[in-house]
Amino acid sequence: MHAFVPTLLFVLCAVPAAAQDLVPKAAPQRAPVVLRNAVLHTVSDGVILGGSLWFDDGVIRGIVGEGGTLKLPNGAEPVVVDLQGKHVFPGLISPHTTLGLVEIGMVRQTNDVDEVGDTTPEATAAVAWNPDSAAIPVARRNGVLVAAVFPSGGSLPGRASVMKVDGWTNADMTVRADAGPIVAWPAQSGERRGRRGPRPEGGDGAEENEGSGAKKARDRIDEVFTAARAWFDARKTDPSVPLDIRHEALVPALRGEVPVFLLADEQEQIESAVLWATGRGLRAVVVGGRDAALCAGLLTDRRVPVILDGVHRLPRRDDSPYDEAFTLPARLQEAGVRFCIGGGTDFANDRNLPYHAATAAAFGLGRQRALQAITLDAAKILGVDDRLGSLSVGKDATLFVADGHPFDLKTKIEMAFVSGRQIDLRNKQTELAAKYRERYRQLRAK
Repeated sequence: MHAFVPTLLFVLCAVPAAAQDLVPKAAPQRAPVVLRNAVLHTVSDGVILGGSLWFDDGVIRGIVGEGGTLKLPNGAEPVVVDLQGKHVFPGLISPHTTLGLVEIGMVRQTNDVDEVGDTTPEATAAVAWNPDSAAIPVARRNGVLVAAVFPSGGSLPGRASVMKVDGWTNADMTVRADAGPIVAWPAQSGERRGRRGPRPEGGDGAEENEGSGAKKARDRIDEVFTAARAWFDARKTDPSVPLDIRHEALVPALRGEVPVFLLADEQEQIESAVLWATGRGLRAVVVGGRDAALCAGLLTDRRVPVILDGVHRLPRRDDSPYDEAFTLPARLQEAGVRFCIGGGTDFANDRNLPYHAATAAAFGLGRQRALQAITLDAAKILGVDDRLGSLSVGKDATLFVADGHPFDLKTKIEMAFVSGRQIDLRNKQTELAAKYRERYRQLRAK
């Protein structure tokens, strides 16, 4: 027994250490940087061939086309990089993820996605974000330079935060700490995952009990917002009303400063969530959106955008077309619904975000529109388009250089900048690849 305890403690202590990112963070930008002779995918203003771009203090200061002249300040000594026709893109944005909140899924001590309690709107993802997560360098190696991080668990698990993927502390990496509260809207029992059709007669009443449970959960959510509104109104009238951090956390949403993120996939779930939120005068964003095309009329009428939780999904029903999920972005585009594309909530697969967009592009959306869905559209829905999402003068120099389009598997990202700082693109996977290439090099040399 005594011999076992130290061993167990060693193993428990070693788990977080083994998962740490050991790549140094980027140094501050010390001189203007000019990227010249490049294909600039601005997203907002099309593609510029033979273009040049310069940035300083982490902000894009100028963009010109072929033959144009950049106007740098007198006396500036820029670092000039001739890209020789390579491509420059704005950083990709993962709009719904647990990146930085989870390290090893099966080890509870490395999971920080769920606060104690069913309604915890005061919790913000930025506080729990781990700057040294080993999953972050893997995501940024494939161009994902910004992530909207969502806590989970309970009816109101907390507030989403928009984070950059490089920095020494979570404060360094925060773009927007409070992007909006999250509401996990309950689904009714009548929604079934198989073929649609009439319910079988008889039964033991389990479905009715589940429906009653969903109604009670929805009523509890409504009560939380009602109480927060009452507290806010009372405090405006009488500043001596005691502070309540849970009510206070919902005030920006009640004022319309941030949206409410409604986690909903099924048709009835989406419709009831949107009607509830807009009926309260809240700005709503549907997250998940598997059946969003069936609610297109309501979504466009109420001007509610959708964050799609990935495109690589199986069809919902046995009789659904195989490409049901692949064509969903194109169908939403045709219906006039605003949307962006995510890669699903699995933090380990954020690196696959460009391939979700690539599939949508191949199934009717088009390449340019699909790129916009993981850059500028995501930034707009998250409320950070004043800083991110496109190559535009005045926006953050959060961008990457690649030898091709990120939708192509063979494309290699060669340089990346976060707020003007050039980041190290190494990660655990690249280091393991280099290690074993060296092994085989040594074997061949024998």
